[in-house]
Amino acid sequence: MKIRPLVIALALLAPAVSPMPAAAAAEGYSATIRRTEYGIPHITAKDYGGLGFGYGYAFAQDNLCTLASWVVTLRGERSRYFGPKAESDDPAKPVANLASDVYYKSVAGSGVVRRLLARPAPVGPSDELRRLVDGYVAGYNRYLEDTGVANLPDPRCRGKAWVGPITATDMWNNLLDLDRMVSSSSLKEAITGIAESEGPKPKPAAGSNGWALGRQATRGNGGMVLADPHFPWQGIRRFYQVQLTIPGVLDVSGGSLYGTPVVQIGHNAKVAWTHTVSHAQHFTVYRLKLADGHSYVVDGRAEPMGEQEVEVTMPEGTVSGHTLLTSRYGPVLAVGQTDEAAYALADANAANLRAADEWLAMARAGSLDELRKAQRTYQGMPFVHTLATDASGTAYFADTSVVPHVTDAEAKRCAVPSPVPGLEEYILDGSTSACLWGRDGDAVVPGIFGPGSQPKLTRADYVANSNNTYWMTNPDKPLTGFPKAYGETGTDLEPRPRVGLDMIAQRLSGTDGLGAPGFTLETLQATVRGKRNLTFELMRDDLLKLCRTHRSSSGPETDVREACRTLEKWNGRATLDGEGAVLWREFFIRLGRPTRPGEPVFSPWRVPFDPARPLTTPRGLKIDDPAVRQALADAVLFFRSNRIPLTLTPGQAQSYSSIPIPGCTEGEGCFDRVRTGGPLGTDGRYPEVNTGSSFMMAVALTPGGPRTRTVLTYSLSADPSSPHHTDQTALFSRGGWVTERFTAAEIAADPHLETVTVHGGH
Repeated sequence: MKIRPLVIALALLAPAVSPMPAAAAAEGYSATIRRTEYGIPHITAKDYGGLGFGYGYAFAQDNLCTLASWVVTLRGERSRYFGPKAESDDPAKPVANLASDVYYKSVAGSGVVRRLLARPAPVGPSDELRRLVDGYVAGYNRYLEDTGVANLPDPRCRGKAWVGPITATDMWNNLLDLDRMVSSSSLKEAITGIAESEGPKPKPAAGSNGWALGRQATRGNGGMVLADPHFPWQGIRRFYQVQLTIPGVLDVSGGSLYGTPVVQIGHNAKVAWTHTVSHAQHFTVYRLKLADGHSYVVDGRAEPMGEQEVEVTMPEGTVSGHTLLTSRYGPVLAVGQTDEAAYALADANAANLRAADEWLAMARAGSLDELRKAQRTYQGMPFVHTLATDASGTAYFADTSVVPHVTDAEAKRCAVPSPVPGLEEYILDGSTSACLWGRDGDAVVPGIFGPGSQPKLTRADYVANSNNTYWMTNPDKPLTGFPKAYGETGTDLEPRPRVGLDMIAQRLSGTDGLGAPGFTLETLQATVRGKRNLTFELMRDDLLKLCRTHRSSSGPETDVREACRTLEKWNGRATLDGEGAVLWREFFIRLGRPTRPGEPVFSPWRVPFDPARPLTTPRGLKIDDPAVRQALADAVLFFRSNRIPLTLTPGQAQSYSSIPIPGCTEGEGCFDRVRTGGPLGTDGRYPEVNTGSSFMMAVALTPGGPRTRTVLTYSLSADPSSPHHTDQTALFSRGGWVTERFTAAEIAADPHLETVTVHGGH
């Protein structure tokens, strides 16, 4: 079979929809913005429109340029302003601007947003959310009008032709794109067939840690939540810290992703919640049996592929035309097509705008039962687990994410070979309707699993997740028996989830050196910022044996004695001054490399993973294997040949905006992990930190109200001229937290409080 390229595809075909102006309340918008330490805004209004207005205005003050650039992206206009080959501003998976533009023009032209806006809730947005979005747009535009493009404080977009007013359509498209983040939006090159770009390759995906602690785990007998999302440190997927209040209706505080009018991770007076990225299936790929170049066969009958014409404007004003093809399942992909077959993407989040309403309803919940009701009503969580608690001290976990209804039996019966090596999603036979997604009676839309099929666990002690599958949410009650579309059970936990569960176990037994058993707000803070490196802990004893028996390799240039002394003295914590932390990372990275090109990745573990002992295996180091000795010698040689001290510390090697950043990688088994933009340089520096712990929140729900500590690792504003550009980053660097001001009295007590009331009309 001859492999040939395909000019490709997006699914939802309909006339283009024009941008909709934000509707203003007849009496106009009004909101009060109070800013406390680190510029954190507390926004109060009498209605949802006013609340959105105040939020949009405050956000524009801090981050207008980031959202303005993203609006260019959502409109498919990046090629026009920045060139077709330059890299897009997608922080999770950037692509060439032309690929980005073709994809987003196709989404806009599909009419999916227009159709969803015509639907009532819960499939379409609620009236409250519509007013929030309209107000947010009006507030952003009011700040831009008041300030003027030429006078914007942020030099990144001051006076730029691509900056202008935004529309409600832009914001709905942003909410849709967030819901598609790990599905269609992450596959732009495969959908468009455009893969050429300038600049570095894709950045790492998001992750997270999350704990919900129940009354049996806390010393105050109330619920506690740890939120530690690991999202990008640049661009539109950053968190913005905010409190949103409508007296008597809504009072929520937490982290809100840029360009969204709701809090994604946060708490109110009685409920707190967080999320971690799920490894469940969120899309499937269907193999199409081709009848000819533009049709395919289902149940013995040929069906024509649909076509969508997309035009993208180039910098010189010319237009680049693209024909996109689609099937009944979704867009036809550029990869894997032969004379006999093509492949189509079926995205469970293709028409999902429900998540924002779900977060809004969760923010209004007065109990865990009400939070669960919000999730059952909207069923819109796009790709995340939920961990939550309330003032009663009940801990709750569920994977309520949107998952295609593919039973284990159907997945086995319909499975076909993948067109792309390593593609983990289900690849199904598209030539028979017997392989279509099924439907649960309690599902809000067809084709997805309903709440009755979802993994969930309620406990009085704790639930925890660090992007592992659901089965080890609490080791005392392993979860099994759910569809494999939600993830496998009995698999290696990986080091980061293991260290998280061990941190909880040590705190509950009082063996971590932090005092009596059980969590308080203070011990929760200390636990999660401990900077433990689990792989070092599990391999240290064997490593020291290796050091005693193999002091050098092939010559004096690879003498490892000094390295061994450094690692023996290191306490295994990736603190700013951790001498040995970077040396260990470089050794550990080399342990995981193939021994020869084309061979599988080498496993250095002496004791392999045992599903019956998931918390204690794998462990140890294969010190008798030459590959282990060679990895240590190679790491030492790199340091020595570049005159880098073996005692190099995280504080010397990694930074963000010139501020030293502690921590290490998840592969090493670090809990509040960081990632840099590339490998260690010959100057002993990593590229700038670009993802990791982002909005950290520790909250205790007490009879007297919530007590909360937070830190926004990259700070509130992306504007380099802002006083809040790196102030919390410096706080994070030295291990500090912000004491949240939640009540009106706490806010008023801030000696540096700044208050402004903003108004707007049409």
